Amino acid sequence: MAFYELLILGKPEKWQMAALADRLTEAAQVFDLDVPSQLAWRSADQASHRERKAATAAVFFGGDLDADGELVAELQADEIPVIPVVAAGTSFNDQVPDALRSTNGYFIPDGDDQLEALAAVLLESVGLLHEQRRVFVSYRRTESREVAVQLHDLLSARNFDVFLDTHDIRPGKPFQEMLWHRLVDCDLVIVLDTPDYFGSKWTTQEFGRALAKGIHILRLIWPGHAPSRHLSLADSIPLSGLDFTPDNRLTAASIGHIVQRAERLRSRSIATRHLEIAGKLRLEIERIGGRFEGIGAHRSISLSLPSGRRVWAYPAVGIPTADILNDVQSKAEKAVTKGFPLLIYDHVGIRDAWLDHLKWLDTHISAVRALRVMDAAWELVAWDN
Repeated sequence: MAFYELLILGKPEKWQMAALADRLTEAAQVFDLDVPSQLAWRSADQASHRERKAATAAVFFGGDLDADGELVAELQADEIPVIPVVAAGTSFNDQVPDALRSTNGYFIPDGDDQLEALAAVLLESVGLLHEQRRVFVSYRRTESREVAVQLHDLLSARNFDVFLDTHDIRPGKPFQEMLWHRLVDCDLVIVLDTPDYFGSKWTTQEFGRALAKGIHILRLIWPGHAPSRHLSLADSIPLSGLDFTPDNRLTAASIGHIVQRAERLRSRSIATRHLEIAGKLRLEIERIGGRFEGIGAHRSISLSLPSGRRVWAYPAVGIPTADILNDVQSKAEKAVTKGFPLLIYDHVGIRDAWLDHLKWLDTHISAVRALRVMDAAWELVAWDN
């Protein structure tokens, strides 16, 4: 039974089908999902074979107003998201049917032949990726402040949630504590690798702590700079003088390239961190005599406690919130196989004030528990009794 079903409707071109298939195949590999038994994607004529209890999302490629009308209506009646897709610069209303015109569409940027962002939208819609696309920019103010600000502004305009130290810490907040808090919540760190980047203890720590948390790093290597440390530990984009305008800003083409790489690395980063939390949880449960039973929808993990009690663990990458607790409870209520839901997270780097807030939530919400992965065995032994 597939956990995730993705439908491709409307009038896609051959290259669009191929590009999406490539991106989804890559995603299946990084999330360790079998295709098609766990993650499946289908064209409209195969939609009747879909697993109806799976998390499902669809894209509708515009161009034929009469295409797949009944199927779109059926999916909308089942409250399955259908994302209209058109090329940038074309008329949205001329490309998609009436039923989809009230839905915010996705516009394929000029020159985008990879469809990284569109694949990410599909994965977000079925819960494999979280919708916030969080990026942390690490840089030396003395060497690359202007480019850091440019990246902040341009990535924000493309719906990334970008953290920049000079823009995103409110006055009166503890600066370094907030910086680490935001670092552990990001999906990707973009390092502006200038000649003196590792000359600062703070940027060196940002780089090292990102690695420690399993956060992927995209390293932009400055022209003429020969990096000597940690090169193998990050994905890199070497920049040349051609990547800069005369006023030392990145060109539009360079920004487009960086966005594509960032989108792809974000998926890998989330998958890596999810698998790390899941692996630690499994060790904790088996240490107290419990059992790992299997993987379910929404990347949940089925576990049996020593008493035989069934629980479902939902690993949370980044900082848990009340909204995420509510989402976990909602998913558990809709699950076919019942079991008490647990939200599992890695607390390292999260502010003490936020950890106190999570503890308070855990005290007052009885339908779902939030547990630090490192404390899971200790806490569940007592709870199981």
